[in-house]
Amino acid sequence: MTSKPSQPKNAAAGAAVPNAPALWQQLDAVAKALHGILGGQSSKAVLAQVPQRLRPGVQALLFQVLRNLGRAQALQKQLAPRAPAPKVSALLSTALALAWDEAQAPYPPFTLVNQAVEAAKSGAARAQSGFINACLRRFLRERDALVSATDNDPVAVWNHPAWWIARLQKDHPQDWQTILAANNAQPPMTLRVNAQKSSAAQYQNALQAMNLKATAVAECGLQLEQAVPVQELPHFEEGWASVQDGAAQAAAPLLLAGLPQPQGRPLRVLDACAAPGGKTAHLLERAAPGSIEVTALEIDPERARRIDETLSRLGLKAKVLVADASAPQAWFESQCGGQPFDAILLDAPCTASGIVRRQPDVRWLRRESDVAQLADIQSRLLDTLWPLLQPGGCMVYCTCSVFKAEGDAQMQAFLARNTTAASLPAPGHLIPGKAAKHDSVADNPLGDHDGFFYALLEKLR
Repeated sequence: MTSKPSQPKNAAAGAAVPNAPALWQQLDAVAKALHGILGGQSSKAVLAQVPQRLRPGVQALLFQVLRNLGRAQALQKQLAPRAPAPKVSALLSTALALAWDEAQAPYPPFTLVNQAVEAAKSGAARAQSGFINACLRRFLRERDALVSATDNDPVAVWNHPAWWIARLQKDHPQDWQTILAANNAQPPMTLRVNAQKSSAAQYQNALQAMNLKATAVAECGLQLEQAVPVQELPHFEEGWASVQDGAAQAAAPLLLAGLPQPQGRPLRVLDACAAPGGKTAHLLERAAPGSIEVTALEIDPERARRIDETLSRLGLKAKVLVADASAPQAWFESQCGGQPFDAILLDAPCTASGIVRRQPDVRWLRRESDVAQLADIQSRLLDTLWPLLQPGGCMVYCTCSVFKAEGDAQMQAFLARNTTAASLPAPGHLIPGKAAKHDSVADNPLGDHDGFFYALLEKLR
């Protein structure tokens, strides 16, 4: 079996890239990463263990595998009713996820099968290479029939766990299919232009001069027609732009719109759970210099450093505290002088069910019980931070989730138990995939966006 580098079927004609890793090596690394994810590790953690020379290709293949894992596992049950060992199963799932649909396969199916068998012979599944070979050769012979036999399995069709599909059907009976389809698509690359240094129109012209096409979205965003490395963006290192989804760009304008500027002092804003700092930066970018003072909280020291790095590149300043937003007794008096905030942004920890297309491992890592556990954390954060807001001030509560338990239901429960809070107009649940339908929905100005929930609350007294 050959171990020469294999060129993707959609690559430009010509010789393979010199010194490119062999495909079987990439498939072996993908299978190991998938095994780690199914064991509870994040894609970020498993990819960090992949050698640097393999990592770009392995990440691209791994994400495609994760977006097709439900189908792959259903096909594997057809081929091997008795579940194989986890590492063997991971390699089989890798090959099947990449090869089952020839139209989207990154390489011809027979090449993927040949190289997966080579990976088995050269890796941890050596003892089972004959079994893997037999399963995959049968798959090539009977592919249409095997795929047809899985077409009635919702997990195979939608590539999400059954509980996830059922929850979306209940929460969004009109949109659940749109959400699932969007989750399985490649996300666009969207930029937020730093209003302190440029405008969206000016930056769009700068991109155009580099033959990079972009469409204006949100308040100061640009959605690229094709993603590029950030190093290729004009003046990126000088802080002219940041990568941020259109839905995430709604937070700062929603919180600051209509807030009066206090007399004789800056507007005091708390960004709770602030890492990696995109929303903190957007708050500062929108305000006139000296008119706003942002305190950014992050409980994890490493993630807090990312906030500092983000602000440094953009030329912005905030008070970054390594602190627990749910324990203000440790920081509110000592670090913030005990002065109530004029505005609070609570981007609460959540299931991340709205950003699955960017983090395709999330759907396979989450458990149904996580929804209630995270909703409880969100509820406690709302109750804990609300007293830190001064009367007349505003809070934005948001999550990158499409589950109503973390959005609309959470907000209705908070309003029911809190008579000092009034709900103001806000986007509510933003549904991924809807914006692709031209001008048919209200949130279309945000572009092809992720799933989010937004609520805006005013403190009455």
